[in-house]
Amino acid sequence: MTSFISHTTIDCTDAYALSTWWQGVLGYVEDADDPNEPGHEECPISDPGTGHTLLFIEVPDPTPGKNKFHLDLRPRDLTQQEEVDRLVAHGATVTTDHRGLYGPGTGWVTLADPEGNLFCVLRSPAERAAVAAEQS
Repeated sequence: MTSFISHTTIDCTDAYALSTWWQGVLGYVEDADDPNEPGHEECPISDPGTGHTLLFIEVPDPTPGKNKFHLDLRPRDLTQQEEVDRLVAHGATVTTDHRGLYGPGTGWVTLADPEGNLFCVLRSPAERAAVAAEQS
């Protein structure tokens, strides 16, 4: 027997605000029959294609320090830089730029959401394919 991941939970201080922010980043949606509202202590959003759910839960004192886990995002139809620019305009903060760390066309950018949760932006599938073609 095995288990499956029901959802990914993110502790926060304002579940509604952070779920709304991540909706704009990921294109996830709320449950139309039970929409999130300001003041809700639990706010889920889901990927309309895969059903993956992020559940934002308000906790009185989130664990301080480094995240125990983080999300790695891969742009669907933008370049890595275009996605970083979009997310910064959306309110993210770049914390570390690891591009080129392992040679040209490699690496990632670490950003923080409005509550300081870290996440990374990887290269897009098209960028990865272009580097692979150059190496062939």
